[in-house]
Amino acid sequence: MELDPGTVSIIQLAWSRLLGLDDDALASGSERLYAVDDDAPVLTFVTLFGREVLRGPAWAVDAGRSMSSLELRSHSTLLTLSREHGGRALGEAQLYFCDDLPRFDGPPAVVSGEASLVRELERRCPPDDVAEAGLSTVEHPFVLVDGDDSDAATPLAGAGYDIWQGILAHVAVITPPGERRKGYAGRVAAVAVEEAMAAGLVPQWRARTDNTASQRTARRAGFAYAGTQTSVLLGT
Repeated sequence: MELDPGTVSIIQLAWSRLLGLDDDALASGSERLYAVDDDAPVLTFVTLFGREVLRGPAWAVDAGRSMSSLELRSHSTLLTLSREHGGRALGEAQLYFCDDLPRFDGPPAVVSGEASLVRELERRCPPDDVAEAGLSTVEHPFVLVDGDDSDAATPLAGAGYDIWQGILAHVAVITPPGERRKGYAGRVAAVAVEEAMAAGLVPQWRARTDNTASQRTARRAGFAYAGTQTSVLLGT
């Protein structure tokens, strides 16, 4: 799946602002970009539609200028680089986006945004998955349930999104281990995507590089791969 050029321009604008660059910084040129922020709490390296950006304090940016993109995409490289500055793991991830409504056969999904169902869903999931998705903290949560009666419904999967820069809908999805490989994640992700697009937002999906299930779900939901993000948290 390919993204419309207009969508690509919107994504580039949003990420230029997220990285503290000029609005058109990612739209032209081919050289790596550097954004120096000595107060930055995170050191991050982003590749997006063939462009590269290293953002962080001056000591990190200066050290990264001589490194290859392959090195900077490695989480271990950024951890080594930031060890004396309290660097802590945030991870390596792939970035996906979509600009077309997902298509699913079958009856409409039954979803709820009730906080009690979100909590019950998270209770059924591994702590690492709960922390990564953060469904209980997103602005717009959706829980796929197995019936119309919310008082007796069982949460099967959840998705939701936060709004970034008033442009992107950053989508998160979570599914209990016992409910995986049944298509639930894709169904509830489709609901979140449809709602986001109806609000005029471009859906964004971030999947850890070691989470092949999340990457597979993103592609099935109509998302296209666009780049990577590798980050470490700074400070003691």
